Amino acid sequence: MARSSSETSPAAGRLGDTGPPPGQDDFYEPPAHRWWVLCVIGLAQLMVVLDATIVNIALPSAQQDLGFSDGDRQWVVTAYALAFGSLLLFGGRLADLVGRKRIFLIGLVGFAVASAIGGAAPSFEILVMARALQGAFGAVLAPAALSLLTTTFTDARERAKAFGIYGAIAGAGAAVGLLLGGILTEYLDWRWCLYVNLIFAVIAFIGGMRLLRPGAPPDRPDLDVPGTLLVSGGLFCIVYGFSNAERHAWSAPSTWGFLLTGAVLLVAFVWWQMHARHPLLPMRVVGDRDRGASFIAMFLSGAGMFGVFLFLTYYMQRTLRYSPVETGLAFLPMVALLVVTSVTTTNVLVPRFGAKPIVPTGMLLSGGAMAWMTALDGSSTYAAHVMPPLLLLGLGLGLIFATSMNLATAGITPHDAGVASAMVNTSQQVGGSVGTSLLNTLATSAATSYLVGRRPTAGAVAQAQLHSYSVAYWWSAGFFAFGFVVTFLLFRAGPPRIAESTEEGAAPAVM
Repeated sequence: MARSSSETSPAAGRLGDTGPPPGQDDFYEPPAHRWWVLCVIGLAQLMVVLDATIVNIALPSAQQDLGFSDGDRQWVVTAYALAFGSLLLFGGRLADLVGRKRIFLIGLVGFAVASAIGGAAPSFEILVMARALQGAFGAVLAPAALSLLTTTFTDARERAKAFGIYGAIAGAGAAVGLLLGGILTEYLDWRWCLYVNLIFAVIAFIGGMRLLRPGAPPDRPDLDVPGTLLVSGGLFCIVYGFSNAERHAWSAPSTWGFLLTGAVLLVAFVWWQMHARHPLLPMRVVGDRDRGASFIAMFLSGAGMFGVFLFLTYYMQRTLRYSPVETGLAFLPMVALLVVTSVTTTNVLVPRFGAKPIVPTGMLLSGGAMAWMTALDGSSTYAAHVMPPLLLLGLGLGLIFATSMNLATAGITPHDAGVASAMVNTSQQVGGSVGTSLLNTLATSAATSYLVGRRPTAGAVAQAQLHSYSVAYWWSAGFFAFGFVVTFLLFRAGPPRIAESTEEGAAPAVM
């Protein structure tokens, strides 16, 4: 079985090359520029990831300034998640059809404009509209960034380093958003949590204009319009259904109706992809065991991780009385360990042992960290009780993210790089949305049940909050435990073989 052209071509990694590897003329970057390209891509990805949490810190101030209700507040977060999660696969295919540089730059400009509108929003309605626009352009930008990384770094050793760094950014971005949001809200104004994206976008745009190669794929297939409508509608209904469960019962038609409709649409999407002439998501992209296991790992770890950031933030601010800045700083040790673990894993562990022992181990460590956090109470201290499980979580997520992102896009042909990258982002984003909504609903129910038959004194309410956090941590531990079983069964033993394909330009082989 032959290696893919991106792996074996002599032009794929030597200094002084004058031309692109076969099949990659649109996306090839001179080796001397590759690490600068990584800086540009990483900055864009950081902007998208941290925006999922940076606004959370600013919400109380924005609510006071614009005068919207507690019931409306969640739409500032949900609008972003709905647009981002439902349009990711469409955005990824656009990158394949139109050209990665062009879509990357369009995404940057659109995200910056939406951020400026949100920062200057005079009303709640304008703020929600801006957040939805951010999500839509983020859905265009994120898969273009990852596919650029995939097609730029084809040398195995360089690819390992690049994906280690990128995986660390993806895993740590949410925590960085909490810290940056706290600093901007406390020392400037909540609007700067949106304005700051303009700084990131301008730097990334200038770098992208200078470093990325222009052009478009020479043999572009038609866009799969029915498939786009089915998957976008299905993902929208799934994310909305789980978000709606935070405010209404699971038995409410507005909850189960959307979830059922979303499931039906996604089943119809899979059927259509098997019969479409130019499918939006070719089944060869998800058919490989290692790649499928990577998508599942991103979904489950995203569900557990975002839930932790939410409830641990509540715990530190409401129980330990930390300021927004102190809360953000408390996550930094975890971020540091996540970065080190991600880079070490992709460069040292994966080439030697493969993903089978690494990702399941990360799931076990992350689940153990969640179970450890259930012991947190009103008398806990940061150094003795909060930081140790946070460090264990950073270690576990570092093993999961970089490995899964690498294998999810390894060996993919250039024409499928955008949609494969979109599947990575879709898995993490939809997992995060589902996990956050589900955990929030379970935690709220737990707090209500705890107070049944008790007088609602300040002490009882505080204990009910702690109980609700503990329930959320146990469920997060359950996500990771399930992830351990699935990834242990699906990932192949031994060093990765997903990068192999049949012939130049062919689909990666399923072994």
